[in-house]
Amino acid sequence: MSGTGSVEELGAHAARDGAAALLRVRSRATALAILPAAASVVLLVARAQGHIGPGAWSTVSWVVTAVAVVVLLTAAAVALAVARARPAVSPTVPLTEAAAPDLYRLVRDLADRLDVPAPSAIALTPDCDSWLEDRTHPAAQPTGKVLKGAGPRRGRGAPEAPVLVIGSPFLWWMRVAELRAVLAPVVAGTGPSAHPDIAAARRFVRGLDAAVADAALPGQGAVRRVSSAFTGWIARMLLRGCRGHAAEMERAVAAAASGRAQDVDYGLRITAQEQVGLAYAGWDRLLTRVALPAWRMGRWPSRLDAGVVSALTELSRRDRLADGFTSRLGERPACDLIEEPGAADEAASLLAARLFHGGPAEPGPGWAPVDWQQYPEEVVDRKWRAEAARLHRVLDAMGVARTVPVGVRDVPGTGGSAVPTLARVIDHLAAPDVDSEVLAAGIGAAVARDEEAAAPGPRTGASLPAGDPLDLWGPVPLPLFPLQPPRTGTELLTDHVVAMVCCAAVDTAGAAPGLDWLDGPALLVDGGRRSDLGAPVLSLVEDGDAEPLRAWLTSVGVRTDKPVRLD
Repeated sequence: MSGTGSVEELGAHAARDGAAALLRVRSRATALAILPAAASVVLLVARAQGHIGPGAWSTVSWVVTAVAVVVLLTAAAVALAVARARPAVSPTVPLTEAAAPDLYRLVRDLADRLDVPAPSAIALTPDCDSWLEDRTHPAAQPTGKVLKGAGPRRGRGAPEAPVLVIGSPFLWWMRVAELRAVLAPVVAGTGPSAHPDIAAARRFVRGLDAAVADAALPGQGAVRRVSSAFTGWIARMLLRGCRGHAAEMERAVAAAASGRAQDVDYGLRITAQEQVGLAYAGWDRLLTRVALPAWRMGRWPSRLDAGVVSALTELSRRDRLADGFTSRLGERPACDLIEEPGAADEAASLLAARLFHGGPAEPGPGWAPVDWQQYPEEVVDRKWRAEAARLHRVLDAMGVARTVPVGVRDVPGTGGSAVPTLARVIDHLAAPDVDSEVLAAGIGAAVARDEEAAAPGPRTGASLPAGDPLDLWGPVPLPLFPLQPPRTGTELLTDHVVAMVCCAAVDTAGAAPGLDWLDGPALLVDGGRRSDLGAPVLSLVEDGDAEPLRAWLTSVGVRTDKPVRLD
């Protein structure tokens, strides 16, 4: 027996043992539910045959019968609730075979080499991960055409193969051969998934998990809330008994799939795994530094996956550890396996905005797509001027004295408020008797009000368009996966002062807004990025020391007494 075969067979055997253990938990629960009924039958038969006469035993038999009826009805209700509970389905972008015939062909060929059933469909997720997902529940509509002719034939009544979910950044950053190497152990997991015991065990666990989630849904009536609470309590109790067996089974399934895929592009898989880690780092940086500021401004970058390539290319230029990775870019990218990669990228980018920020389901006047060429003007400049305007509104509310530049009688658009100059901000924060925490608190409150006003309404089934990918996830508030914790007042104040400085630099020193693929909004002076503004601003905000910032402004040629244009 070879080492690879040994690992695969041991993993498959352990997976079947884990599935059997889970099914035993289900069998014990069933046996416990019918135990009173069995006792009732014994007592009633004994009474009918004359072994039990009238008296105490007759009373006991009728009591046990009544208890058995109640227990059976309760067990049936719980079983029905578990069966009808809708398991959560990961939000994804469906990818039909007509939209990606080459990608389906690659997966089909991979399943043939692994001698496993092919996935039933392919979907994209805006994340750096890939997995198999069972969507056989009636609520989960099919997302693509079934791959036919791959792997061994499934017998009648065998479970349908799961859906292959692929991280969309992989398709744009990885080459075709690298993607095949990364997907090999994932696709190999369809083999264990086809085993009837493993499929039944997974359905049992997913049903319990869905029942627990349904019990926690808000807005239920009093009667339904009581019944749901009882069903949820039973489901949680069963889940506690299943937790260890389910984890053991999934580890064994992963080991079996990995063992089966050992001989498929094994050497390339090591290099491909390095690309997975690099893609994750670039994707995280792109979302938090580049996409998040745009989402907050009501714009969503429509080519996030293409931006990953630019971000990682920039990373390889700056970081010697990533040097050499861009030499692969001459090979065929995996996104070429899709007929219209731009449309797939746009759909995945919109889904990412909804998952990580909570944006609306469809574009609108306050939620518009933006391409990378428009990003500096549509996002960076608007972000700076909106934050500068908010900063001056808070200063007005605090009654901070206005600073009128020499020779300027009024500034159009100020509405009689103080002239928006950088000098006003610096003089206020540098004053010896000023506590910056008061201004930071005011900024924090203003940001909270603006975000609350811009937040989308509650997500309900009626508010979602037909076929929405978030419908099957459940009524969880958006965003599902917030990218950053709430910012403190000092952090917000620092960002707003930086924005004010950048506005003054653009209006008085010929600077320009720009995009840095790793750091997001950037100030360009004489065509080069100035990344040394943070420390002088922090010195002003935290210590009230304006000299470092004044020296920086002098070096750039910024006029602090000139009014700036606000949003």
